[in-house]
Amino acid sequence: MPYENPARYNESLGKDEWDVGLAARDPSRAEFLAFSDVFMEVDNGYVARAGISLKTADEVDRAGIKVAVAQGSAPDGFLTRTLKNAEIVRVPGGLAPAREVLATGRADVYGENVHLAHRIAMDLPGATVLEGRFNLVQMSIAVPKHNADALSSVNEFVRDAKHDGRIAQAIARAGLRGVRPAP
Repeated sequence: MPYENPARYNESLGKDEWDVGLAARDPSRAEFLAFSDVFMEVDNGYVARAGISLKTADEVDRAGIKVAVAQGSAPDGFLTRTLKNAEIVRVPGGLAPAREVLATGRADVYGENVHLAHRIAMDLPGATVLEGRFNLVQMSIAVPKHNADALSSVNEFVRDAKHDGRIAQAIARAGLRGVRPAP
């Protein structure tokens, strides 16, 4: 069951719309979800619009910098908790809103999974993906909390898929940057 954006996915939590899902281990979702062992790690980074002098992710949290994020996403939750000086600009999820907020100058950088940041930058002349990351997201298989008993079977699957290389092969086939199997 695909959701058009992270906010819509978050709205589904606790409503029994699905039985098993892929989810970032975000504390804001723990009330509704039980998480498997981590199967994959994803770097969160920034894509900067043309003309911005920032070079690294560590330089972003300063007064006057506008950071766009997909509303309700894992980067939104993390940056809301951690940014002290930069301003957050929330937009609907998806590549088109990310490109639009940068192209129009409504934001200086967009916080996202690094593999998506590269896709956004490819379509914006002069845009660059900043060096480094602002967060490491641990990806798990999630089940609604009332189905937590299923986790023993799910964890067995995750262990086997990591051990026999299926996770690494899937990441390689998809060509994902900044993504790797969990140790």
